Amino acid sequence: MDNFRFDIIVEYLPLILRGMLLTIGLSIVSILLGAVLGLFISFGKMAKPKYLNWPASLYINFFRGTPFYVQILIVHFGVVPMFYGSTDAITAGILSMTLNSAAYMAEIYRAGIQSVDQGQFEAAYSSGMNRYQTMRYIIMPQAIKRMIPAFGNEFIVLVKDSSLLAIISVQEIMFWSNAMRGQYYAIWEPYLTAALIYFILTYLLSKLLSYIECKLK
Repeated sequence: MDNFRFDIIVEYLPLILRGMLLTIGLSIVSILLGAVLGLFISFGKMAKPKYLNWPASLYINFFRGTPFYVQILIVHFGVVPMFYGSTDAITAGILSMTLNSAAYMAEIYRAGIQSVDQGQFEAAYSSGMNRYQTMRYIIMPQAIKRMIPAFGNEFIVLVKDSSLLAIISVQEIMFWSNAMRGQYYAIWEPYLTAALIYFILTYLLSKLLSYIECKLK
């Protein structure tokens, strides 16, 4: 630490900040896509027919039970080339983050929906609403408010997990931190810088989440 070099941090800071913007962009796109996919998976998980319940349960258990690192490699070297004919780091990054996030989002949806009192369903049905109307107008508005903290936490986790995309050369924060280490054989400068940026991002997101929760109350 005696020879800590701020000059190499200054040199790489524009690249790392550009990587930060990419990290945020990838995380936003992936959480939105994961939210949509996760909603359908959650309905499948709660469905009674086994042909819907079993695949949804298998999907959730697979993506929650295997390392995200392994999922990235499978998507990048297996899934993406299968459809595109070649590897593409950004596409693989978004797809792997989306698939992983969808599994967790599905469980958030399921827990949120099932937390609504069963009497709400019965009251809606007795008033003449069908299942779609009940979910749209009665259940989901109540459940979404309860899901907001979990959604925020999942986004924060996704931002941090995006650091693993450096393994497939997505030029996010850790990619440039590793480049700094490789060029200057430094340890403290690149990784403390990356840690500080991730800390600032997650701290700001936590504050934003707390603000939203207070508004909803």
